[in-house]
Amino acid sequence: MNLSIFLAESGGIMSMLPIIAMILVFYLFMIRPQMKRQKNEKKFQTTIAKGTKVITSSGIHGKIVEINETTGTVVIETSAGKIRFERTAISMDLTNKLNAPKK
Repeated sequence: MNLSIFLAESGGIMSMLPIIAMILVFYLFMIRPQMKRQKNEKKFQTTIAKGTKVITSSGIHGKIVEINETTGTVVIETSAGKIRFERTAISMDLTNKLNAPKK
C-alpha cells in the first residue's frame, strides 16, 4: 500500500520535470543575460565623461561636451550643432572603437 502511494506521487513529480526544465532554460538563456546587459548598460551610462565620443539610441554620433548630474542630461556636439539628450539615450561608446588598431 505504501509503495503504490510513493509511485503515484513520484509520477506526479516526474510529469512536472519538463515544465521545471523549461523554466530553468528560459531563465538561463533569456532572463539572466538580459539582466546582465541592463547592469552593464547602467554602469556605462553612469561612467560617461566629457570628451567621450558616443552614439545615441537614435543613431546620432557626437562628442559629449557637457554633463548635468542634477537633471541627468548630457549635451552632445554633432556636426549639426549641440543637442541635449537624456543620459539614458546614450547607447554606445565610440572612443575605444575609433582608437583600436585594425586587424
